[in-house]
Order: sequence, then C-alpha cells, then structure tokens
Amino acid sequence: MSHGQLSNGQVCVIAGGVGAARLLRGLQDVVSPTRLTAVVNVGDDDIILGLAISPDLDTVLYTCTEAIDPIRGWGLADEHWQAIEAVRDIESANGRDDLAWFGLGDRDLGTHLWRTARRNEGATLSEVTAELSRARGLAFRLLPASDDPISTRLTTVRGEDLAFQEYFVRQHHDVAVTDVRFVGSDVARAAPGVIDAITAADLVIIAPSNPIVSIGPIRAVVEIDQALRAARHKTVAISPIVGGVALKGPADRMLRELGHSATVTGVAGLLTDVAATLVIDEVDAHLVQSVEQAGLRAAVTSTVMIDRAAAADLGRFCLTIGALQ
Repeated sequence: MSHGQLSNGQVCVIAGGVGAARLLRGLQDVVSPTRLTAVVNVGDDDIILGLAISPDLDTVLYTCTEAIDPIRGWGLADEHWQAIEAVRDIESANGRDDLAWFGLGDRDLGTHLWRTARRNEGATLSEVTAELSRARGLAFRLLPASDDPISTRLTTVRGEDLAFQEYFVRQHHDVAVTDVRFVGSDVARAAPGVIDAITAADLVIIAPSNPIVSIGPIRAVVEIDQALRAARHKTVAISPIVGGVALKGPADRMLRELGHSATVTGVAGLLTDVAATLVIDEVDAHLVQSVEQAGLRAAVTSTVMIDRAAAADLGRFCLTIGALQ
C-alpha cells in the first residue's frame, strides 16, 4: 500500500521497547508519516552517570531512522565504547563496580548529552524529543507519554527495590519479580499532544510490548488510561507473547511471576479494558476462544517481525481489521 492510500486515517501507536520500534519501522511503509503518531513509554527513563537516558524513545528513534544496531537491537550501529571503558578503568582502580554497568556507546553519548543539556536549560522531554527527531530525520510524530518523571520500580524475591534499568540491564532481568509500581504516575500529566493523538485517531494500535512494564507505565497516567478506555472500540492490540514465549525481553516470565498466564490469554486479560481486538500469531490460533472469553476479538496472522517487510505486513493487517484499508 502506498502512503497516499491512507488519505483520511490517523493512526496512534502506544509503544514501548524493541517490538514497538520494529512495528513502527514497518508502519512507515504503509501509513503516511503525517498521519502516524507514536506515544512512547518513559517509565524506563533514568539518570546514568549524570546523563538523562530515555531508552524506549531512543530505540524507536534509532530503529525508524535505520540507525539502530541490528544485532543488539538497541544503541547505534558502528558504535565504539571508549568512553564507558575509560569509566570502567577508573572505577576498577578505585575498587568500585557500581557506575559503569550501563552500556553507553560513544556515538550514543551525543543523544544523551544533548538531552541532558537541554533539560538543564529547562526544555521539556517533548521538546527535546522533537529536536532529536528533527536531527535524525524521523518523519512521523514521536511523543513521550509524559513530560513528568515516572519511574518503573520492581520488587524482587530478594526484597530489592530496583529501578527498571537496574533490573533489566544490571541484573540481566534474571531475578523473579513480586511487584511492579510506577512512581510519580499519580501526579504525572500526559505530554502535550498525547490525548489529542488518541482521541483523534481513527485507529489506535497497542504495539507488541510488555503489557506490564512497557504499556503499564503509559496507562498509569490517569488521563491517558481514561483516553485509551474511551478509544477501546477503535483499538487493536498485538500480543508480545507467541507460543507462550516473549520474543524479546522478560514478558513471559514476568507474567508468570505476577500471577498471569504467560499466553495470549494472559495478555488479553491485561488489555481487555483498552482494546477491542487482540492480534495473535498463527501458532496461538487454538487460543482464539479463550481470548474471546476474556472479552476481546481475536485476529490471527503472522506476528513475528523478522524484517521490515514482515513488520509492514503486520501493520497492514492491523489497518485491515481496523477498517482503515
């Protein structure tokens, strides 16, 4: 489908992490960029070595401008690591191992330095994201869910209270979680443009992202959750679980650890308030009835985005069942 074929339809994608970035990369090929908006999780944001880090925003930005490292799935391609290695050398010489656990590539530092400097000048996260998008030539609108700080915190079976990056990167997400909360979400407001993007959209797509720690922090902003509930009738969600397994990250284990089924049925139970349809992979076709018993229509297709063309096909399928094609 050419860009012009979606002449009157606005699409808003609720996004977090690698799966969302890959979907958006494909959607660019089937939706005019002027009609596409991504609302992205900021619960993973943190301050690392004094720098403001927004991993999900950067993953979407890098992926959709063909700058992402294709092997790691995060950070920039053709990266070097001299700066962080220098920090590790200094750290080691002083008997420490608590500062350089997060991988900051030399080229990636440019993004974080700009974000930090501009935030220190008083710019909002939305303003900085727009500037970074302009610099990289991103064609569609990229919005943080909120300009206010929201911190995803995880309690582990060891009694630890971890920020998301500590859990995901430093602990390699291999410790069981007993609770997840979103600090600051009770007072956070939606970033400018977010509610309008959801309300004005002809189709809302909830990307194949972890429903607990990627979609959860977005929904934790009360006015966003209210807008998504009101948009349920026009919302299509894509399961991040295929055959009982998360294709990227710890979503399957986290679902089990927090008492949910690590299947498309478990995903359906978490999204039934904000989505009318759940797109599931062909390997899960036998679970259509259980998804529908959870209150969602089930739509079956191939959901594994092995390349950009597959992502475009998945995006096109969402448009089709959303009556935009």
